[in-house]
Formats: sequence, C-alpha cells, structure tokens
Amino acid sequence: MPCLLVLLAFFTPRLVLVLVWLFSGFLGRAYESSIWPLMGFFFMPLTTLTYAAAINWHGSVSGFYFFAVLLAALSDMGVIGGSTHHISRRR
Repeated sequence: MPCLLVLLAFFTPRLVLVLVWLFSGFLGRAYESSIWPLMGFFFMPLTTLTYAAAINWHGSVSGFYFFAVLLAALSDMGVIGGSTHHISRRR
C-alpha cells in the first residue's frame, strides 16, 4: 500500500496529502503545528510529503533525504513556473 501512495503522490500529491492526514499521524510527527502542512497543501504539496517522509524515516533532512526534498521542491516550483510561462506565452 505505501508504494501505491508514493506512485499516486507523483500525479496527485494533494489527494495523497489529504489521505495521509486523515488516516495516519505521519504529518503530525513531522510538523509541530498544522499550519505548515496546510500551507504545503496549497503551495508545495510534493515537498510537504517528501519532508514528512524524511523526518519520519530518517529523523532529519540529510544525505539522500536532502536531495529527495530538493528534487521535490524543484519539481513543485517547475510546475508552478511552467504554468505561468505557458499562460504568458499564449497571450
């Protein structure tokens, strides 16, 4: 089941974020307050999930987990930047 959630997270990270929040304490163990996962839901959902995984599985964001969080952040920013470029190019 976790492998299915990881594959689903690449396509619909917001849906996986809601499912993880509803059915587990995964986000609660990674973040001290609920404001960060809420902001992550709207702005950078893949980075929010990857950071929570790094904290829960490794305890910190170092080594391989640093690169995973960095890749997720770049992916989230690419999606945001790509859509604005496409809109401005259409005009």
